Amino acid sequence: MTATRRVAGKLGGLLLTLFLASLLVFFSRFLVPGDPIRFLLRGRKPTAEAVAEVTAQYGLDLSPGEQYLRWILGVLQGDFGRSLQYRQDVTAVIGDRLPVTLMLVAMAGAIIVVVGLLLGAVAALNRGRAADRAILIGLTVLGAIPSFVGAIVLIAIFSVQLGWFPSFGSGDGFFDMVRHLTLPSIALAIVFIVLVAKVTRSAMVDQSSREHVEVSTSRGVGRWAVVRRHVLRNALGPILTVGGVLVAGLIVASSIVEAAFGLSGIGSLLVQSVDRLDFPVVQAIVLLVVGVFVVMNAIVDVLEPWIDPRSAAGTGAR
Repeated sequence: MTATRRVAGKLGGLLLTLFLASLLVFFSRFLVPGDPIRFLLRGRKPTAEAVAEVTAQYGLDLSPGEQYLRWILGVLQGDFGRSLQYRQDVTAVIGDRLPVTLMLVAMAGAIIVVVGLLLGAVAALNRGRAADRAILIGLTVLGAIPSFVGAIVLIAIFSVQLGWFPSFGSGDGFFDMVRHLTLPSIALAIVFIVLVAKVTRSAMVDQSSREHVEVSTSRGVGRWAVVRRHVLRNALGPILTVGGVLVAGLIVASSIVEAAFGLSGIGSLLVQSVDRLDFPVVQAIVLLVVGVFVVMNAIVDVLEPWIDPRSAAGTGAR
């Protein structure tokens, strides 16, 4: 029953957060300067008849409350409205670009998990030694490199000089897409690798100094067994918490990388839509990012007691 109440509470909090986020996302459009009617009528003379037609078609003649109700009911049915610049359903516009961003985020996430955890674990297990200092210096340098600078360097070395990877486009087919997205995923992962590695190191160092770890070591338990059973497992809580934030961060940060490599993903679509005042697309993408962020954090909160029973018991030691 405790687990059921916990899940129900998280689900209720998730729905409330999404509702409040939908209010903020929708009504923020009224704070943005610019007239969507003028954009819709570009290339046409803004006669009274044309303005009335466009206003009625997009529901701009309704009150803000009525517009929100109409929009949120459509969202619940998978209808985010029509794009002002593409004159298509927003779902179709985003759906055409979503596979590229999902593949990019998945590849970058895999790189972050493998490299970030490995570097953090190696640094923690060699605390104070040369390997630890070298990794910390390397992470500091990587953390100072913006994604667009990393993208330029990767293109210059691996595309222009060595010719190993393409520098533009997302490719056709799965394996060609993987080849095209290798450099973008590395550029996207750089900053997040630093974050995961530092959190991993900090969490493992903290767990290594706990009393139960010292007791297990004094009893003759092998070092790797102690690391696996007590140090790494108990350090997964902070790492998972950061991981929940990273997913949404990767989607947002992908806009810079997509622009650098000429990828047609939702990140570059968001930038174009903001520039062209395409409110329905902006609202859909922002709500999608918020939804991913909230859902991932809810999943982490629900899984945490199974990963680290101390969190459910409210204690800091086993």
